[in-house]
Amino acid sequence: MSAHTPAMSEHEYKEAKFFQTFGSVPTPAFHDPDEQTRVWGRPWGCTTDVGKLRAVLMHRPGEELGIVENKPMAEIGGFGDPEKGWYWIGKTLPDLPAMQAAHDKLTAVLRAEGVDVILIDKAPPGAMKQIYCRDSVISVKGGAIVTRLARKVRRGEELAVTQALAKAGCPILGTLHGEAVFEGGGFAIIDEKTAVCSVSVACNPEGVRQVERILNGLDIELIKVPMPGYRIHIDGSFIMIDHDKAIVNINELPYIFIQELVKRGIQMIELPPEDNAFSLNCLALAPGRVLMHETRTPRLADRLDKAGIEVLTLDYECVELGGGGIHCSTGPLARDPA
Repeated sequence: MSAHTPAMSEHEYKEAKFFQTFGSVPTPAFHDPDEQTRVWGRPWGCTTDVGKLRAVLMHRPGEELGIVENKPMAEIGGFGDPEKGWYWIGKTLPDLPAMQAAHDKLTAVLRAEGVDVILIDKAPPGAMKQIYCRDSVISVKGGAIVTRLARKVRRGEELAVTQALAKAGCPILGTLHGEAVFEGGGFAIIDEKTAVCSVSVACNPEGVRQVERILNGLDIELIKVPMPGYRIHIDGSFIMIDHDKAIVNINELPYIFIQELVKRGIQMIELPPEDNAFSLNCLALAPGRVLMHETRTPRLADRLDKAGIEVLTLDYECVELGGGGIHCSTGPLARDPA
């Protein structure tokens, strides 16, 4: 018998047999509800914008609003300091006690609906927009994407959001980086396989590319909607409120996207011209059940009633003076599937 070199050592053979016996187990998938409950404590993420809301990220406004000074901007209205980056759109300065009271009422309504309200402990100094949690997190199948905010005063909100998500045990599927900017108000889910986003000053092409890469890995198509001028977010013109119904500002959506909604059988409830723009900035609590500020017009109320939409109302004007409404103040982290 001729001499030969052994194919492997005894140790290598045993190691191979070990990993052959205890090998890779890729199924069930990461987003499987039972797998998520076992590993992460609950099913996380959203495959719809209207499924029963189970968990939401929020921030009660606090001392970070102290950065706002009495510096009127005569030409554009409101108050602001372009050098420091902060701005306040309202015609009066922020009323922090009133904002906190309104936010407390919002969280109370959500908790009464059975929603787990996950609060950010503390905003970074000067992060006076932290209340608008929608922009810093996108929730998709299996977890969250931490975005990167466009405007100077908002840079840094991402850290407080990341810490809150980690504390809650919510999986982070991605974090935007490089020169990408993308804000959650520029993102919406149409159905389990389709999402839509703004392309705007707040959602630049690199931000859109990075979000789309993550979505494609989840087998989700991303429809891109260029916003006119300096409109920043699609949630100012399009909000899903039921599986096949949306409130729209028909004058701010490209015709090609309107046709896409028609093709998909989405009933569009048009915002009347006399209505407050923040009527569209509402939150679906469940299919056909919506939380909206209380100053909607009778014409919109009638349209919603005829569409079979149940509406809960809340006085939220003191927060809206800062440029964001109920939708902006809530970052959904978990919803029931469609």
